[in-house]
Amino acid sequence: MLWSFMMSLDGFVAGRHHSMDWMRTGGYRAEPGVIEGYVERTGAIIAGRDGWDSPVGHSPWGGAWQGPIFVLTHHPEDAEPVENVTFLHRDPAEVVQLALDAAGGKDIMVFSPNIGAQLLDLGLIDEIDLHIAPVLVGDGIRLYSKPDGAPIRLSPLADGDTTSTVRVRYRPVSSPAAPPAEA
Repeated sequence: MLWSFMMSLDGFVAGRHHSMDWMRTGGYRAEPGVIEGYVERTGAIIAGRDGWDSPVGHSPWGGAWQGPIFVLTHHPEDAEPVENVTFLHRDPAEVVQLALDAAGGKDIMVFSPNIGAQLLDLGLIDEIDLHIAPVLVGDGIRLYSKPDGAPIRLSPLADGDTTSTVRVRYRPVSSPAAPPAEA
């Protein structure tokens, strides 16, 4: 089970109301070949209703991938039917089993911060794959937020050192204008 997102440097995977404008206007993209690899290896997708209902939710990887999508929602009855999309109000672990059956031995991709966090708590996430964009969004939907939760240690796939950090260095391209001084 792969939980993958493009994320801002300050930890947001979407702006307010699932806005993805920061990605489009910034022109951010994954490394060459990454999306093609996802398309090839993914057999099913698990998504959340809020993300599905957002302007970009209906076309994984710009429409390059076609296959079964399972959308978790509290209200499947008011979802517009879409080919290959199943709207469910079920426990996320049950949906994982449905996705495994539908994936034909390929990967299952999780497209939801909330569902991904639930599956992580259940020990069902095998890998977290993040693409960090050089932008500070400031507000919106975080990849992971668990107030009062214990830290979850992760092991880098490259060398396995759980104490290793990743160094990212940026310089601001532009700064917001300073507010006018009060007289």
